[in-house]
Amino acid sequence: MSDELDLSPAEGFVSDDVRAELPGLRLDWITVTARRRDSPRAVKRRLNDLASRFRGANAVALRTQPVPHAYRAFFRQIGLDPDVDRIPSEEAVVGRLLYGGFRSEDLITDALLIGLIETGVPVWAIDAERVEVGGLGIRTSVAGERLGDSERGVPIAAERLVVADAARVHALLFGDVAPGHEVTARSGRIVLFSVGVAGVPAIHIEEALWVCAETLSAQ
Repeated sequence: MSDELDLSPAEGFVSDDVRAELPGLRLDWITVTARRRDSPRAVKRRLNDLASRFRGANAVALRTQPVPHAYRAFFRQIGLDPDVDRIPSEEAVVGRLLYGGFRSEDLITDALLIGLIETGVPVWAIDAERVEVGGLGIRTSVAGERLGDSERGVPIAAERLVVADAARVHALLFGDVAPGHEVTARSGRIVLFSVGVAGVPAIHIEEALWVCAETLSAQ
């Protein structure tokens, strides 16, 4: 795992039409060795430490910070109301307030949450065996496409923003990962991908991946 942490994240493709309409949209990805398992004590302690940073006043102030503000502006740009469809960092902080802390679920979920809270940049994980050589990027869906493999994939409306490779759609942008593409206890290698928008520095996008990869290496 330590060797893989030295790798620089790769920048995924953004189709020309999407880039023209949404300048600044970016996807970075990296492959690491990990599987779904219980989080070690060090990761659970880290979640508790992060939870102590976010109480009522901090949560209210979150949306005024540059990175959350950029995601809120992007959501409006693509037709979402961020006060209804919350950006990932606000959704996580609201969950912290409701449950009184950041609850540990498993190592993969916890690592994604830690990367999000530390940087404000959302990260997703998929089983690397599902990803074609060449990696991931962002494009719009076409009529008849499905989320995931065609046999059990969920139909997608045309012109949706999706995360895909050359063969299949892996996730809706800022949405769910395709059924059967999730990381499991049997996974050996996983792909982490982060999505940045205009106003979010590239270093923040890369840092979110590094934080997740480092967390996944915890013993």
